[in-house]
This record gives sequence, C-alpha cells and structure tokens, in this order.
Amino acid sequence: MDELPTIQQLIERNALFVVSHSGGKDSQAMLIKLIDRIPPAQLLVIHASLGESEWHGALELAKEQAEVAGLPFLVARAPKTFLQMVERRYEVRPGPNSSCWPGAKSRQCTSDLKRGPIEREVRRYAKDKLFSTVVSCMGMRAAESPARAKRIALTINKRGTVRGRDWFEWLPIHDMTTAAVWRTIAAAGQVPHPAYLSGSSRLSCVFCFFAGPRDIANGARYRPELYKQYRDIEQRTGYTLHQSRRPLDEMVRLGNEQLESLVSYPNPVDDDGQPLWHGGVFAVGRPPLLPA
Repeated sequence: MDELPTIQQLIERNALFVVSHSGGKDSQAMLIKLIDRIPPAQLLVIHASLGESEWHGALELAKEQAEVAGLPFLVARAPKTFLQMVERRYEVRPGPNSSCWPGAKSRQCTSDLKRGPIEREVRRYAKDKLFSTVVSCMGMRAAESPARAKRIALTINKRGTVRGRDWFEWLPIHDMTTAAVWRTIAAAGQVPHPAYLSGSSRLSCVFCFFAGPRDIANGARYRPELYKQYRDIEQRTGYTLHQSRRPLDEMVRLGNEQLESLVSYPNPVDDDGQPLWHGGVFAVGRPPLLPA
C-alpha cells in the first residue's frame, strides 16, 4: 500500500470503524465525535474488560453510551486477570532485577489484556459481518504525553492486515485538548465517570503504574479490598507497581495530601468559568458515591 487512504475514502469503502471504549473521558468524547461522522452501520464499540482491576461502572458507561446511540457493543475478555499475570511474571522472572509488574517498557497488560482480546473479537465480528477493511479507533491525545504527541493519526496495523483484509489504526481526537474533551461530553448532555469528579485525572486500571498520587489514593478509598491485594503483592515480592518506584502506601499518602489541599475537587468549566456539571464539585471529605 503506497499511500494511506483518507478517512472519507475508508468510509466509502464500507470500512468497519471499531471504537475502543475504556469508559474514560477520551473514549467518551471520541465516540461522540465519531457518531457525527461515521455511518452507524459501520460503527462497533468494544470494551476490554479488566475484571477486578478496572473501575466499577466503566464497562457500564461504555455500554450505555453505545446502546443509546443504537450501536453494537462487545466486551473483550482475556483468559487471565491482571493480578494472575503479575503472579506469573514473578514466578518466571529471569532475575532479581526483573520486576513482576508491567511498566512503560514492558506493557504486557496492554498487549495481553486489551489489544490481544480486542483484536480477537474484531476479527470474529468482521468475518461474520463481511467487512474487509477495519479501522481501530483509539482515544490517545497529543496533550497527554510527549510520546503520544509523536504518534501519527492514521497508520497501518501490520498485525491485522492480511490477504483479503486491510486494518488501520486511527486516533480521531489526537489533536483535542483536555478542555475540549470535557466540553464535548457536556455539550452532548452526558456525564463522565464519577471517578473524575472525585479528584482522579485518569480512568485506566484502578491502580496503574502511570497513575498520579491522587488517582491511586482514590483507588484505595473506593476499592480497599483490591488495594490490599496489590499492596500484599508489593510487600511479598519486594517490587513496586508504580514507575516512580514508590510503594503504594507512599503514593496513597501523597495522594491524600493532594486531595486534602483542595478546597473542592476539580470540576471542568465552560468558557465563562461555569461548572460543566453542577453537583460535580464535591467538598473534601464528602466524595461522590461511586458505583459499587
């Protein structure tokens, strides 16, 4: 393939546009934008379930957004959980300097728990529905990190491209700012996952090696039973989850200090400085009740 097609050309080729929806704000805004651009018969929404390791309500938010729009929705599940993967990595690690936790250079959680299961379900769906072109849509944005800023908006998925099937990867909101993401969600009359409105900045796994202290502190607050499992693995193995190499207990302490220093939890505002979600500002010590 000498030259990449345009998105309009892919639409005209009757490509299947697969929206990977984590339940987070970027996925939510991306789907809102795609509904306005892609014919509904060419859209599929898919969620990679992380089981016990994902925020309660994330799958339900993705499913509801898809169903309200009248779009098909699939859940992709890996045969193992995140913690099972960590335990296995500890058993087979090549030496004492090899952590059992995934990290920026070894993102086995992405490949094994998200990308692999999603691509398996998409292959099955595309074959059943007779789609010969697939476009995987992901909500990565340039503003998130220098690495993501370098990403190209449209590329070929070489793993998925075979004889009789072309597969592309597209970042539809790559150039969107965080403020624009919030405003897109509000303008559509939707509300983001409550974890954001309780002080979290991201919605990946409840405990992620990329997460900030506030995110991890909120995870410990709302999922104490899961926090104990992660903490126990850290103490038993001697390896820390977070890329900073700080133990979870320290991350929680730092996060609680940051949350307590806020007069209120952040609530995105419109151009006039008015809250986008009234009731989305919560006094410290009285966070919203997240889905159980």
